[in-house]
Amino acid sequence: MIEKREIYIPCFQTMRMLHIYLPQDYEQGNKRYPVLYMFDGHNLFYDEDATFGKSWGLSRWLDEQEASLIVVGIECNHEGNRRLEEFSPYDFTDTQVGFIHGQGKELMEWMSTDLKQWIDHTYRTLPHKRHTAIGGSSMGGLMALYAIVHHEDVYSKAAVLSPFIYSLKEELLAEIEACTSLRSHQLYISWGSDEYRSKQQLALASGRILAIIRKLLDKEAAVYPNLVYKGKHNEASWEQELDTLIPWLFQKQSTK
Repeated sequence: MIEKREIYIPCFQTMRMLHIYLPQDYEQGNKRYPVLYMFDGHNLFYDEDATFGKSWGLSRWLDEQEASLIVVGIECNHEGNRRLEEFSPYDFTDTQVGFIHGQGKELMEWMSTDLKQWIDHTYRTLPHKRHTAIGGSSMGGLMALYAIVHHEDVYSKAAVLSPFIYSLKEELLAEIEACTSLRSHQLYISWGSDEYRSKQQLALASGRILAIIRKLLDKEAAVYPNLVYKGKHNEASWEQELDTLIPWLFQKQSTK
């Protein structure tokens, strides 16, 4: 079951749509559930809502697995470069779109406090961090990685798919180095071999991601690295990873 609910984001002074998946047995008792927060909620469940006409098919997969999991997907801002601004914790310059003033820190602070409190109050959740995950792809993958480092007391699991890192590697490495131990944290980190125009670009991207993974391992995090053969930068490709990433992140909480 998917619920769509609008919620006010004070830091952006705007309403935003939430796409919320509730398990099939949610209405059948008083059971509480772990929660996975995700970015680009419009791309998660239904093709008709997805930006490019193809979703992750996440609700179908969860129903087929009889998964005991609530998923909260926050929709992005669809205007111009606002998605890049809202889903980046850092300022950066892109060769195609120019300078981007990152507002992701503010969004992540709101998600980790006000939004989480509202979800925990409204739905039957398991609120402890060991039952709370965050995930996303591309810019959403960057935000999920940022969340684990800066809000490690809120989230213990992250799905980081095809993360936008590029020129931000040094900032991320420094912030991971400065954080406390991540011994109780799990991260699924993936990137696709066909996301890049050449083998050289793939090698450079892999080097950046592996540097991040090594630093996370230094902090005692559990990391599942996955270079996806023929993987592309799109929802159809990320959907193929569901069989791996969700069971691994929630391996101690049966999904079936």
